[in-house]
Amino acid sequence: MACVTTEPPRDTPPAPAPGSAPPTGLLVLAGTPIGDVADAPPRLAAELAGADVVAAEDTRRLRRLTQALGVQTSGRVVSYFEGNESARTPELVRALVEGARVLLVTDAGMPSVSDPGYRLVAAAVEQGIRVTAVPGPSAVLTALALSGLPVDRFCFEGFLPRKAGERLSRLRDVAGERRTLVFFEAPHRLDDTLAAMAEVFGPERRAAVCRELTKTYEEIRRGGLAELAVWAADGVRGEITVVVEGAPAPDPGELDAAELVRRVRVREEAGERRKEAIAAVAAEVGLPKREVFDAVVAAKNAAPPAP
Repeated sequence: MACVTTEPPRDTPPAPAPGSAPPTGLLVLAGTPIGDVADAPPRLAAELAGADVVAAEDTRRLRRLTQALGVQTSGRVVSYFEGNESARTPELVRALVEGARVLLVTDAGMPSVSDPGYRLVAAAVEQGIRVTAVPGPSAVLTALALSGLPVDRFCFEGFLPRKAGERLSRLRDVAGERRTLVFFEAPHRLDDTLAAMAEVFGPERRAAVCRELTKTYEEIRRGGLAELAVWAADGVRGEITVVVEGAPAPDPGELDAAELVRRVRVREEAGERRKEAIAAVAAEVGLPKREVFDAVVAAKNAAPPAP
């Protein structure tokens, strides 16, 4: 469910003309350890040593990683992080068009998953450049596997907004989501986020807080959202991934017209337009939008006129 809508920079080279030879460069996205360096994929060392350009989210962390792996980069090393991603992408695309092998690594996990990378991949694809990956550790999949919650269907929401109002609005958007939800969160905001989740999803909704995955002090805390919020109030450190159970299937007995109208009104009071609220409620309960719309219209017509 997490979607990125950032457009590629406009100053990248023009797309190749139809029928022209494709560029010979190669963009490699490489997963890096999320904690234990021994989890580095075997191909990572070879790619680091052989790349013409290594684009790293943090060049200092890259240096520590190469030292731990006992490998030396022979290509040019450049920084590629949120602050310079837009400006740096055209430079890397030009190198790819000219035939370079460009390796993209982030601080931990797979590039472009809540990390820099999307812009570069989109721009490379637009140029007809081949893009491949060195699969590696993922905090999302690791947390899911360890959570004890259903993993047959899930969606990744990344980081929630920092402002309380925006965070509540985002949570309301996914309140009826039946799939397991995965979030990243900063440790100093974890207690507020869990409390907001308990308010929107319900205090008993099951969740797992996965802290410091694959590191020395790895901890998986499982329980209801309200219980976890109380635990987090004492302060939590480290990298955090939160896995939340999906919404239960609605009880058909609860889905009378009055309940449908109530759900629409809750969303309207939270700032949604009526059309959007109706569509969201219809998706939550698995009914056609027309049925929810008719219930709202009937309730409006049945309401007594204002004095």
